[in-house]
Amino acid sequence: MKELIAVILTLNEEKHIAECIRSVRWCDAVIVFDSYSTDRTCEIARREGAWVVRHPFKGFGSQRQAAMNCLYARWILFVDADERVTPKLAQEMRRAITEQPQIAGWWFPRHNYIWGRLTRHAGWYPDYQLRLLRRDRAYWDPEREVHELPIVDGPTGYLEHVLIHYNYDSLRQFILTQEKYTNYDAQILFNKGERVKPWSPFSMPIRHFKLRFIEWQGYRDGLHGLLLSLLMSYYEGQKYVRLARLRRQAKARTPAQADGAE
Repeated sequence: MKELIAVILTLNEEKHIAECIRSVRWCDAVIVFDSYSTDRTCEIARREGAWVVRHPFKGFGSQRQAAMNCLYARWILFVDADERVTPKLAQEMRRAITEQPQIAGWWFPRHNYIWGRLTRHAGWYPDYQLRLLRRDRAYWDPEREVHELPIVDGPTGYLEHVLIHYNYDSLRQFILTQEKYTNYDAQILFNKGERVKPWSPFSMPIRHFKLRFIEWQGYRDGLHGLLLSLLMSYYEGQKYVRLARLRRQAKARTPAQADGAE
């Protein structure tokens, strides 16, 4: 049985995959768990020495668990294609799993590069990720399509060195991603039976802006922090606008049931 395997989830990641694989070659094996890419992702991955497994994508939680189910290792490290493990983080991980075997999972901070700029405030740091897991003591909730978080049976620890994340290359990519996440979050609130107060689409963005720009010190990133705080606040309000739309649609389909729920 291998001690540590790195898993990289991919879908059309030919731009990032080679550098990502090179950053985790210190692991005992590297697995590219691919969702049937149509670009050169798999070709490049094999060239870089990774094993490639193809599996249909049904959500991030489900995909990560499917990867764990088919691997035989004591530890699994999950890294996304647009992330890089630094040499210092690699050394710290190796030391942690060797010296503290009682820990079932390790968190590590992440540096987010948004539009090419390291973003240290407005909620983007330390951005802890729980991705280094004991295979026999952790699993992923398959119902979580995004914002997935593993469920760990045992204590977790925190590492010091950072994971590098090149997550948004452009404003367009940022907006497309937030549109998807906002729809998903609104659906979660709807499924929980959350009601929308008339003022929520207006008050929640204001509260969110204060949180990101003032409490989380987005102002320290200058205009970059201001724009990010405004955009994230806008989508916080949109979450409740879209929740209200879902409730209206449900009421129109089944008025008797919807009235009873109210």
